[in-house]
This record gives sequence, C-alpha cells and structure tokens, in this order.
Amino acid sequence: MTSRAATRATGPVGTVTRGTTNPNRLRRMDRWIAAVHGAELRRATDPVAVDLGYGAAPWTAVELLHRLRTVASRARVVGVEIEPARVAAALPYQRDGLVFRHGGFEVPVTPRPHLIRAANVLRQYDEAEVAGVWERLCARLAPADGLSRGGLLVEGTCDEIGRRHVWVALGPEGPRTVTFATRLGSLHRPSDLAERLPKALIHRNVPGEPVHAFLRDFDRAWAAAAPYASYGARQRWMRAVRGLTADWPVTDGPKRWRQGEVTVAWGALAPRG
Repeated sequence: MTSRAATRATGPVGTVTRGTTNPNRLRRMDRWIAAVHGAELRRATDPVAVDLGYGAAPWTAVELLHRLRTVASRARVVGVEIEPARVAAALPYQRDGLVFRHGGFEVPVTPRPHLIRAANVLRQYDEAEVAGVWERLCARLAPADGLSRGGLLVEGTCDEIGRRHVWVALGPEGPRTVTFATRLGSLHRPSDLAERLPKALIHRNVPGEPVHAFLRDFDRAWAAAAPYASYGARQRWMRAVRGLTADWPVTDGPKRWRQGEVTVAWGALAPRG
C-alpha cells in the first residue's frame, strides 16, 4: 500500500473522497449483486454487507439494505466512511439492519462481511495502488468453506445518475469477473462505457491491452447487430453480446443481457504485465 492509501497507523486507512452521491445511482450494481450473490447471503448465518465510502449522504446504504432484503431477509448493512462528519450526518438514518461506522479500507466490521461494495471509491487513486487495496479488502471478506465461495467485493465506477457502470467482482481469492451495465437507451456504442472503467482498467484501454480489444470487438458486434435495432436497443444488445461469446469468455446469459449487462471472466481482460 502506498503512502497515498494510508493514513496514521492508528487511524482509518484511505483518503477522503469527493463524496458525490445521488439517490438510485447504484441501482444497476445492486440489482446485479442481488441476482448473483443473493443465494450466498441467504445461506449465511449473519449476512453483513458493507457500503464502503458511501459519500456525503447515506442514500446508497439505505437503498442497498432495501435491495438486499428482497433476496436475503436477514441481511444487515454497515455504511463505512473515512470522513467523520459524513458518519455523523448519516446517524439519523440508522434503523434495524442499518448502521454507520467511521473507517476505511481496514473495514472495521464484525463478523467479516459477506459483501463489500466500493463504488466510485478508487477513481481518485493511482492505478498502482489498486492491487494493494483489493488485497486488503479481499482479506476482510468472509472466507470460503465447503458450502460457500466466500464473501464478494464489488469495486467499480458509474456516472452521476447511474446510467453506465463497469465493476470488478472479487472473492477472497482475488478478481473473478468484470461486468458492463448500461441503460440501453443512452448508449451510442458499447465503447461508450470505456469512460466508466474502474481504475484497474481505465488506463489500459489502449492498443495491445485486452480490455481495448474487448471493447473494439464489442463495437464490431454492435455494428453487425444493427438490423436488430428495429426491434429495440435491448434486442440489438443481446444479439451483440451473443456474437461476443464466440471469442470472449462471457460468464452470464440472456437473463442478465436483457438487463443491459454482460459479464466477462477477469482473466480475459486483466492488464498485461
């Protein structure tokens, strides 16, 4: 961990973010989490989720609790913020299943969480710092056992009103997948999502890097699927994603594609070197 990602040895680990937030901004990420990780949360004895770096207002933590409880009725959410004033401002929103704590990447939560969501937190960090932050956060996840793959870290970036997201999902063992999600009506071409790549990938969208090749191929598949536009952007997206599966390890299927999503194995997009 570099000096930028660390504070006093006795204090929270991390750097204060801008704190920009809006209601319903993370709905696409939350919807995906509920769909793919809901079963793990239901199996857990005490399913704890962390909204890490929720920002200047607690909307995203409040919404995360509501969305998780639709799939795991015993889920609890802990909002963690490194800025004490933001924690104080959030305290009136505490309720059954929702609390707020002062902290950072050390994630001062017990038991070890089954979910850590860190949205728009690493965008202001240097790329070289990402691996260390991921390692620290993954070490805080609930471990895998015979019945569970363990906790899930979801780290990524979205625009201000949640139309476009890209996130990486990681387990205790490290990165698993990358998900691209968008409101299809706002999309000109899939590479529009490049501006929302998470910090680990955003500077790798250059020739010779896998993520650049993926977005290039996605744009080509989108162009080839143009005749399906007469049936709507959803049908065009689904056809384009189906075309990608010939050359890229897409890990989800039509049910998720219909939501304006596609998930790809991390190993196929990981930065070279």
